[in-house]
Amino acid sequence: MSIQIVYETHATTADNEARIATGWLPGTLSATGRAQARELGRRRRDDGIAAVFTSDLDRAVETARIAFADTSLPVHQDVRLRECNYGALNGRPMALIQAQRARRIDEPFPGGQSYRDVQAATEDFLRDLAADRDGSRVLVIAHSANRWALDCLLTGARWPALVEASSPWQPGWEYTLPTPWRGAGPSR
Repeated sequence: MSIQIVYETHATTADNEARIATGWLPGTLSATGRAQARELGRRRRDDGIAAVFTSDLDRAVETARIAFADTSLPVHQDVRLRECNYGALNGRPMALIQAQRARRIDEPFPGGQSYRDVQAATEDFLRDLAADRDGSRVLVIAHSANRWALDCLLTGARWPALVEASSPWQPGWEYTLPTPWRGAGPSR
């Protein structure tokens, strides 16, 4: 069997609009983001979703809270779905992060994480998901680094191509998590 994962990024934040890299800072949805969260709820509430899993950072939690406020869908926060910790660069201009992405695949941001650290946390989340949710369709609301990790772990994508490409927004990505799943091993 398998688990169908529908992945959505959190809605637009004030930091996104200001081109700030929020990282592990909470972030707050902008007016546009609140409208996007309502749209996410309309788009996904009758989509066969059994549960919602979200990063514990405020911007992802707020997205889920707005999107599914009037539903009985269970929403679970998980620290393993956090954005990459940019360390000393949390809250700094996005251009600083973008300029360092390729270097930070394996080497952590100063005082923070590497992208492979995010992959390891995401892989641990997937391992637990595979053990508990076989045959389900779930929604994950998280951040760009988590989507890249899912691409590496579930589609065989490679980090260098992901961090160097521009990532246009779209209304969700879908992945299949085979069960049992023991992990994908390292991806380069």
